[in-house]
Amino acid sequence: MGSRWVSNASAHLFVGLLWLLHWLPLPMLAVLGQGLGGLLWLLGRSRRRITLRNLELCFPELSEARRRAMAREHFGWLGRSFLERGLLWFAPAERLHRLVRVTGNIKLAEQSDAPVMWLLPHFVGLEWTGPALMLNQTNPGVDVYQRQSNPVFDKQMLAGRSRFGKTAFVDRHDGIRPVLRLIKQGYAFLNAPDMDFGEKDSAFVPFFGVPACTLLAPSRLARTMNMVVQPLVVTMLPGGRGYEVDAGEPLEGYPSDDALADAAKLHAWLEARIREHPAQYLWAHKRFKTRPPGEPSLY
Repeated sequence: MGSRWVSNASAHLFVGLLWLLHWLPLPMLAVLGQGLGGLLWLLGRSRRRITLRNLELCFPELSEARRRAMAREHFGWLGRSFLERGLLWFAPAERLHRLVRVTGNIKLAEQSDAPVMWLLPHFVGLEWTGPALMLNQTNPGVDVYQRQSNPVFDKQMLAGRSRFGKTAFVDRHDGIRPVLRLIKQGYAFLNAPDMDFGEKDSAFVPFFGVPACTLLAPSRLARTMNMVVQPLVVTMLPGGRGYEVDAGEPLEGYPSDDALADAAKLHAWLEARIREHPAQYLWAHKRFKTRPPGEPSLY
């Protein structure tokens, strides 16, 4: 009971700190975030090890020194993403509009006769897709939500993501049926499937040449619901110059009747986008945690 109180109190303090920091100019906030990233690099031994291992697996052609430099840069972007979350939670819509530059057709969902799946790969600025979408169109969206272990953070994250537009949140444990109902009601589906969610409904598909446990559900759902699949990629700009959200063209030939081939196609597309800004992809996640039967852990 006492430890939980301390945890919740700490969470309240952190949320309060983000509220204070969101008043700062973004370039100053970016410097502080880089500093936080440096601290996380020094103290976060486990995540540092995971990041270095992922980069070793995905970029074996790079020297160890280059991969280490990329990992340190990644922690800088990660630190920024933590502190700049306060802008998403507390800054007025007018300020967010000024900070986000959108390229491509962000209004596709409200223009399309077919339902739309927004594909959101896990770059560190992923959360900025929310205001980019909700401030630039009227179409509602549904997001599958991973409940946070701390109730303070859980409540604040939901409140922050709900500030603009009309967005429904479905707990991951509730399954896909609530999502299907909302899609049929006209909601677009915000889908971020590029993580290791275990072997259920998944297959091992090469990602940077390494077999990765990969959901097949995005392709199957898009095909069943006759959905248009539009990728959205967020790039955090250096020097606190804001964020770029690229609303890409719908993926050509996706979905098909072959979910495994679709997953491979999606990985090829994602690898190309990662190579544009490799330090901004979420390498601190154990992407290769689940292994094919008989294979040892990569971590």
